[in-house]
Amino acid sequence: MTPVTQSEINKAAWGACDTFRGVVDPSIYKDYVLTMLFLKYLSDVWQDHMTRYQTEHPNAPELVEAMMQQEAFVLPDGASFTALHKRRHEPGNGERIDKALHAIEEANITKLRDVFQDISFNSNKLGDEEQKNDILRHLIEDFATDALDLRPTRVGQLDIIGGAYEYLISRFAATAGKKAGEFYTPAEVSSLMARLVDPQEGDDICDPTCGSASLLMKCGRLIRQNTGTKRYALFGQEAIGSTWALAKMNLFLHGEENHQIEWGDTIRNPKLRTSDDMLRHYDVVVANPPFSLDKWGTEAAETDKFARFRRGMPPKTKGDYAFILHMIETMKPKTGRMAVVVPNGVLFRGSTEGKIRQKLIEENLLDAVIGLPEKLFFGTGIPAAIMVFRKSKADTSVMFIDASREFISGTNQNVLDDTHLEKIVATYRERETVDKYAYRATWEEIAENDFNLNISRYVDTFEEEDEIDLMAVRDERSRLKIDLAELETRMEGYLQELGYGS
Repeated sequence: MTPVTQSEINKAAWGACDTFRGVVDPSIYKDYVLTMLFLKYLSDVWQDHMTRYQTEHPNAPELVEAMMQQEAFVLPDGASFTALHKRRHEPGNGERIDKALHAIEEANITKLRDVFQDISFNSNKLGDEEQKNDILRHLIEDFATDALDLRPTRVGQLDIIGGAYEYLISRFAATAGKKAGEFYTPAEVSSLMARLVDPQEGDDICDPTCGSASLLMKCGRLIRQNTGTKRYALFGQEAIGSTWALAKMNLFLHGEENHQIEWGDTIRNPKLRTSDDMLRHYDVVVANPPFSLDKWGTEAAETDKFARFRRGMPPKTKGDYAFILHMIETMKPKTGRMAVVVPNGVLFRGSTEGKIRQKLIEENLLDAVIGLPEKLFFGTGIPAAIMVFRKSKADTSVMFIDASREFISGTNQNVLDDTHLEKIVATYRERETVDKYAYRATWEEIAENDFNLNISRYVDTFEEEDEIDLMAVRDERSRLKIDLAELETRMEGYLQELGYGS
């Protein structure tokens, strides 16, 4: 059997979206395509394992049945992709798919509770009954092609399926406009943040606004690469139901079984709590929260029983510091470190935000501020920064890095490559001033700047322009005047020849 490549799977999965294009908005159909990929993979794994057990035990159907019930996921009768494919020409595709997903959830309730409740294939979002049935028939046929045969004996390692899922999510983010930031952080930004917080074996890692969980998984992957073990735990919370479902499916497709992902609003109702109803603490906290969220939950914050806002109340129309203060509160006292993406205004806006910023610096929690290029994030062109905090620091200095001018320019998005990432991480770790790129500021210098963290106050990127030779400019001007006079004389001659002379 010819092994399949990652790019072949990616191309085939993205091609399945053609069924919806021009009929349904990408922000809607992404959930259908990603859920179908999940269902197809479960079905193919189930069939692959059953075929193997039947081959090994040809005369013991009861044993095969018992072994199948011990699989990581159980697939009930009639809920497989194959069963749906056989009946694709019949009316009721949407209802059949929803029933199959519900049966799968019930059979795997501890792993998949509520995962499919926000995703309905029988929704009128896909048009009237006839159009919906036709669209879903095409979708089923798209996933029935040889290119999307996802049996482990064909695709090999699980990473290919997880890779295809991530690929689809990133492609949807690229076409989803402002909604993209709700579910995806660009891969290179996730990699950078993971390397900055340096997750270790045994760490508890949390993303309180986890989207599709790509940032969490980058942290886990880094530990596996460095140690070869999976001794860590991933935690997250996501406010949007369909995005939470994507995160759960994404984690399972990447083989990340040691996780707890909750559905709910992190500020109004933080669900990751201890048995005595306190906020859980983590070694690593990372997040790319929604930028300057309006109506983020001021009313709930005023009576917050976790005292997350004791340093000050963020403005009603800008929730950036609400997320930062929540994350600060969930770092472990000694090992806690965090990285958070913020719009640049967080670094210098005044009023209550300025007071919160000052207190965080006075408590010696801020470790670094890293300026990023513009057009790096899907759905927004504004430049952003990464703020790094630590509960335990060697001194009171803060590292400022201006990485805003080093990137690869793309058509719609700018990109950071490995060289850019390596330079940022190395500069952060070495904590040495680099001309026009980085500056290690003392607490006193920051205080003198009224706790304004605008990077340009610390990293001088001014480039002196070459001196202008005024005499050379005058000579060039004289030469141009002579050339122009000659040109006008020749033009007058041409006009005379053509009979347009004065």
